[in-house]
Amino acid sequence: MLIPILIVLYILVALTMVVSLLLNGVRPSKTLAWMLAIFTIPVAGVLLYILFGRNRRRSKMFSLKNQFDPIKPLENINCNLQISDDKLKITHLINKTTHCGITCHNDLELLKDGKITFERIFEAIEGAKEHIHLQYYIFEDGELADRLLDVFERKVANNVTIRLLYDGIGSYSLSKKYLKKLKDIGVETAQFLPFKFGRFLASLNYRNHRKIIVIDNKIGFTGGINISDKYLKGDQALGKWHDTHLKIEGEAVDFLNRLFITDWFLASGNKVDATNFKIHAIHKRKTSLQIVPSGPDDDFDVMEQVYFSIINSSQKYLYIVNPYIIPNHAILQALMTAALSGVDVRILMSTTTDIKLVDWCVRAYFESYLKAGIKIYLYADGFLHSKVMLCDDEIASIGTANLDNRSLQQNYEAQVFVYDSDLCKRMKSDFLKDCEKSLILNDYNKYKERPWNQKLIQGFAKLLSPLL
Repeated sequence: MLIPILIVLYILVALTMVVSLLLNGVRPSKTLAWMLAIFTIPVAGVLLYILFGRNRRRSKMFSLKNQFDPIKPLENINCNLQISDDKLKITHLINKTTHCGITCHNDLELLKDGKITFERIFEAIEGAKEHIHLQYYIFEDGELADRLLDVFERKVANNVTIRLLYDGIGSYSLSKKYLKKLKDIGVETAQFLPFKFGRFLASLNYRNHRKIIVIDNKIGFTGGINISDKYLKGDQALGKWHDTHLKIEGEAVDFLNRLFITDWFLASGNKVDATNFKIHAIHKRKTSLQIVPSGPDDDFDVMEQVYFSIINSSQKYLYIVNPYIIPNHAILQALMTAALSGVDVRILMSTTTDIKLVDWCVRAYFESYLKAGIKIYLYADGFLHSKVMLCDDEIASIGTANLDNRSLQQNYEAQVFVYDSDLCKRMKSDFLKDCEKSLILNDYNKYKERPWNQKLIQGFAKLLSPLL
């Protein structure tokens, strides 16, 4: 008698989920895939949907952001950008979807790898007078964390307010002992979507992937580098970690700070008064940029739209550095169309990633790239963790967002789009130098003859691409 009752209950639960999919589903293909999983994979299909399939944009879980949003639209700013009309449309798209207009009066320093990045970070923190805001996906115990603790103790003693926001999953290894030390010296901390059983199924798939530091609303840092010793020492499996970060001074720092305090409120429920923040424009420098935040509580797939628009706007070249390129259908078609149209499309990534399943899935798309004429460069000297896109000497994108569904639709990300020809050319030069040191894949016929077991493994991994 028990088994028929369980079967009926399962069918009722499955039907409820199907109704939810029909009411809230975004893409018909994705809706159909989940419906097939629910009815063809007993129990596991339902659990997978609960973990990864629900549309959080309509969830009350994220409604706090709507109660407190200090990000204000920028008005009456004319930067006189020297970019093509196609690229200008992208700036309007960003402004419309994120309320982040273009800021003109900024000084930007491109930081490559951990050594120079942390040198600049510690220099800036040492000069803090009012507040230090830090937000990281990965914040790990180690030498860097200990150095920060020492600086924090001195700064708190000088009445500097310090707030640290860390992700509940990405920073899961951060010890209670270290957190207690922070609390004891007066550092305020908050954990974004903590790893708790009661909220496990609702929050596991939605992480805050941003890396932000703001000092006194004057200096900001963002990019791909986390607080982890592997950016200085490397690790045994992958070697040295390479990444790209930015130091920003100027008007854009205010937006970065407001982004932090919005996330701080979402995580802690505590409001930070933004009315006292002063905007510090750098009038001697006129680097124009936009900061693009995205997350599962947005009305649109902001990052996907911007990436898609940049790819489609490319006329001469499109260069991408990213360790996790698992494109959805729209991004894949955009990349292939650009290459087939004569655009020089190149992808630079490491010979392997830090997660084997992800590595198989990334390689599952190589055949499609090569067939369309996209060149793939595999970098062997360590692990490339940068998330960079360069287009036509007009746009340089640096930040946290990968080219996979997790970054484009589920994670909280922050990407900086810079409209500066000199910076683009300098980054292009660095890109091409790295390509010269890498193994090139550009022979489609040769690659499609790879062993059948590789094809099988990659094909299986590709099935899981919506979840990775």
